[in-house]
Amino acid sequence: MGTDIFIHPAVGFLLLALLVPLMPASLWKNKALRGALAIIPPLIALYSIFTVNEGSYGVLHYLDQALTFGRVDKLSIVFGQVFAIISFIGCIYGMHVEDKGHYVCASLYVAGGFGCVFAGDLLTVFLFWELMSIGSTFLIWQARTQESVHAGFRYFLYHTVGGLFLLGGLLLKYKATGGFAFDLVNPAEAHLYDWLILTGFCVNAAVVPLHAWLPDAYPRASVAGAVYMCAFTTKTAVYVLCRGFAGWEVLAIAGTFMAVYGVLYACIENNARRILSYHIVSQVGYMVAGIGIGTAMTINGAVAHAYAHILYKGLLFMGTGAILYSVGTAKLDELGGLVTKLPWVMVWYMVAALSISGMPLFNGFISKTMTIAGAAEHHRTFLALGMEIAAVGTFISVGIKLPYFAFWGRKKEFTGEVRPLPVNMYIGMGICGLLCIAQGVYPHMLYKYLPMVVEEPFHPWTIDKVINSGLLLGFSGLAFYLTRYIITPHKALNLDFDWFYRLIGKVTMRALCWPAAKVDDVWTEVYRTVGLRGLIGMGRGTSWFDKKGIDTVVDGSAYTVRNIGRAGAKVQTANLQDYLALAAVLGLGIFALVWYFG
Repeated sequence: MGTDIFIHPAVGFLLLALLVPLMPASLWKNKALRGALAIIPPLIALYSIFTVNEGSYGVLHYLDQALTFGRVDKLSIVFGQVFAIISFIGCIYGMHVEDKGHYVCASLYVAGGFGCVFAGDLLTVFLFWELMSIGSTFLIWQARTQESVHAGFRYFLYHTVGGLFLLGGLLLKYKATGGFAFDLVNPAEAHLYDWLILTGFCVNAAVVPLHAWLPDAYPRASVAGAVYMCAFTTKTAVYVLCRGFAGWEVLAIAGTFMAVYGVLYACIENNARRILSYHIVSQVGYMVAGIGIGTAMTINGAVAHAYAHILYKGLLFMGTGAILYSVGTAKLDELGGLVTKLPWVMVWYMVAALSISGMPLFNGFISKTMTIAGAAEHHRTFLALGMEIAAVGTFISVGIKLPYFAFWGRKKEFTGEVRPLPVNMYIGMGICGLLCIAQGVYPHMLYKYLPMVVEEPFHPWTIDKVINSGLLLGFSGLAFYLTRYIITPHKALNLDFDWFYRLIGKVTMRALCWPAAKVDDVWTEVYRTVGLRGLIGMGRGTSWFDKKGIDTVVDGSAYTVRNIGRAGAKVQTANLQDYLALAAVLGLGIFALVWYFG
């Protein structure tokens, strides 16, 4: 039975972000105390979301606007649930981290995600949208490497541009309508401000070609921070697209292109975390395509896939993060033979890999097939075919290539140093892996929360769907075997569209620096020919004035005083007769003057 009291899930994380900097260092170093404190906000969020009734909560009236902080319905509840679950798991996984900055940044980031999901108007969405941007940027910098610093700046620049598109759309919408209503937009009645808002959302959704920030930044985030990052930014964007732009054809096409594009680049990547980052682009493509098709089945499929994706992608980043933490690198060409060193990491990674590949008994199977089946039933054959092709590349790159070169790679044993993993990292991976299996075996535990009502319930466990999935994965394995020498990891960095963005940046810098340099050259020459000579002339003038003016006055005064002193010395003869004669002369002189002028 639910309650009408809604404790906003963001509140606990905001309080934690304020409290952590005030904690004494002696207490903070206690891992048990630190972990207990950090785990309280996720538990509060879980309790609040699983017990609250649907409705509108936390309405604040400010400047003639009603800001709604708690719009609770089926769509916000399902996203809020998985956000609370992954924040709980991420907290356990990163419990060994002592850096206070990690907890502050992660808390602000998670609070921003919850704020967007439960926001009832676009202005509230924008406030928490920017909080997410700030928190995630600092979470990238928590890696404290030169690469993470540069990636963080680029990441923040992308999201600042996206936020400006969103803000521009909000202002135009307010001018046209007088409010910031956040409701479903009919594409046939869309205005300029709707397209601007959509563009701002698409930046966070990593829609190609606005995606370059994701594979650039996520691999450079801290090990524990990346678990949060793979869950919140893109899935919050999926939520707002589902809330406001379902049924837009442009999203259906863009999402299918994302699914294929991301997986192609993942197949040629070397860094394990860049492979997973490109797969975020690909997997979010399924969700965007489902939202764009806009039927009840595909929207449910997009939401279910977002839920499942947060779990298995979080587990994938936990597995590769564990490798990075343990051996110091995530580059496949430097790995291999880790199966005997990190066997449980391999087990939990493979659970996630089979989940993302859509293997029966794992949660990716019950969510991915729903979106593809919905597209096919809606007679969107090319979209369904594109998503099936992406599924093949997913199994090749994440299900086979990455674990093969990381845990086996034609090496019997890894020869480098292997650092032991904290127990909490294994616990976090275990919880996430068990949830992936539980949802795959019992789909109803996810399906009962889906927002759309369908005429006929979707049943993933049918003989044709299981056989199709098995055939697809089997041929994918054969394709990997035939191309295993072609897709061998290499050291080169693939920039894809980021190459164009960096080129634009370089051209812009040169366009600004060239005229500035020319102006500086001209000014230097003017200063050298005019200014410097003028200063030298002024120096000579002041030197002359000092000698002829100041020195003359000062020296003349000194000479006068000296001469008077000498005269006075001569007058002082010590002879009384001389003094009387001088006094008589002075007296006669004064008398003469008085008589003459009087």
